[in-house]
Amino acid sequence: MASERRLAQVGTTIPVRNVQDLAACDAGDLTAEALERYIRPDIDKDAVLYEHSGELPVVDLGRLLNPQSWEEEAAKLRSACEEWGFFQVLSHGVPEEVMANIKRDIQEFFQLPLHVKNCYAQTPGDLQGYGQAYVVSNDQKLDWSDMLAIITQPPAARDMKHWPTQPLTFRKSLEDYSFELKKVAHSIATAIGRILNIDPELMSDKYAVQVLRMNYYPPCTSMPEKVLGFSPHSDGSFFTILSQVNSVQGLQIRRHDAWIPVKPHPEALLVNVGDLLEIMTNGKFKSIEHRVIINACNERLSVSAFHNPKFDGVVSPVMGSTTEKVLYKTVKVEDYFAHYMSNKLDGKRALDYVKLF
Repeated sequence: MASERRLAQVGTTIPVRNVQDLAACDAGDLTAEALERYIRPDIDKDAVLYEHSGELPVVDLGRLLNPQSWEEEAAKLRSACEEWGFFQVLSHGVPEEVMANIKRDIQEFFQLPLHVKNCYAQTPGDLQGYGQAYVVSNDQKLDWSDMLAIITQPPAARDMKHWPTQPLTFRKSLEDYSFELKKVAHSIATAIGRILNIDPELMSDKYAVQVLRMNYYPPCTSMPEKVLGFSPHSDGSFFTILSQVNSVQGLQIRRHDAWIPVKPHPEALLVNVGDLLEIMTNGKFKSIEHRVIINACNERLSVSAFHNPKFDGVVSPVMGSTTEKVLYKTVKVEDYFAHYMSNKLDGKRALDYVKLF
């Protein structure tokens, strides 16, 4: 068994009620008491700057791979990673058919009856499967979402019992999408290494492990402004590639003590810096807090692809000069994931585990 399969056993989560099932209750049953564990009294303490929703940087991967336009596009990528921690990728090369198939099958999967989806439910001690994550106590606030998470790369790490056989084309769609994103991840990691003058060999394993998490955010007809689809957090990955499955927006990123709604380009993939990339760049590239808000009337679906280093490896800060101050400890990948996955989502607190100052 590939060591990467252990990634699914580094944390535990407490089973909770299926949110899609709860959301299907009659509106009269969605009382404050029924929603108590989901209501966030401080959800609106920070401003939401809707007027900035179209400002997220855009990087053209085709131009990034072209020697004639490399320098200009690389400057955009560096600025996006340093100033925003998020960027949109155009010309990513994933075929339209592959994108259409994975989006169709994710939508169809979440519309299956609950007893069918539960055939792929998480089992004790395994974070793969259908269910939830980051639920570590019986009194913490819960997110208004369900998920299906599976390890997709490397192939030897796959546990096929978590790969749904319904809809019938789902496994093929997952395989194709995973393969295409692996190529995108390679291009992004190679560009980052070149920008930072990092030995390509050092970058070669930083995106070797891929985990797909398919997210379903039901509408909330009662008090949608008081629940969250995903709590504020930064990703523990090296970097994450996200695609919206439908057109319902909800992702917001934290910038200058306010929330910026993300208005994605319909043909773009969204990429964000993860904690491990922030550690490796010694803080030059920033992992950014983000959250998901809920729509009162419409469901939202997305698929996140977390790209991570090999599970038995380490991540160390790479210095740009001999006078640069080291801000993070060298950390074992397994240790960081165990720390990250065993705690509830709470902004960027997970990074405190490796900060030196």
